[in-house]
Amino acid sequence: MTAPALAQTLLIRLAEPTEYELVGRLTEDAYSSSYSELSPAYLESLRDVEARAVLGDIWVATDVDETIVGAVWVPRRGERLSELAQEGEVDFRQLAVSPAARGRGVGEALTRHVIALAIERGATRVVMNSGPEMLGAHALYAKIGFRRLTEREHRIEVEPGRFLDLLAFGLDLPRRLTALRP
Repeated sequence: MTAPALAQTLLIRLAEPTEYELVGRLTEDAYSSSYSELSPAYLESLRDVEARAVLGDIWVATDVDETIVGAVWVPRRGERLSELAQEGEVDFRQLAVSPAARGRGVGEALTRHVIALAIERGATRVVMNSGPEMLGAHALYAKIGFRRLTEREHRIEVEPGRFLDLLAFGLDLPRRLTALRP
């Protein structure tokens, strides 16, 4: 099945609170398969979907059999997840695709869903950060049209004495055309 064909079979919807534990395990599995070493504290934060849901919306992609195969965290309208997101931007975090579903268009479908939400909200740009080891995600973002925002890249301390260099990506959105009134 090609990626576009799979995307047509996916349903993207808000996660139900009863699914948060499952989404947390999926996120942990996705990140663990991409990063060589993650601390127990960071893994716990990846599993804590309930805490993320307090601050934004958790969107999931489900397969035709209703299996959750991916998830992404997006702020609610008028809000932001990162203090680095600027006015007019929609940021997203923790895009995760089940390792078993990779290469099937799930990440692209979720990213395009975030873009559609941002356009619907009148945003001018979609932004996100990604770790240096997430090469598959970087290729996806480039394919869609995101560009590196090197001026926003920075180092964060993920736990005492352990740092991660975050890469920044952005996609400028087309301005809405509105009819001029006489």
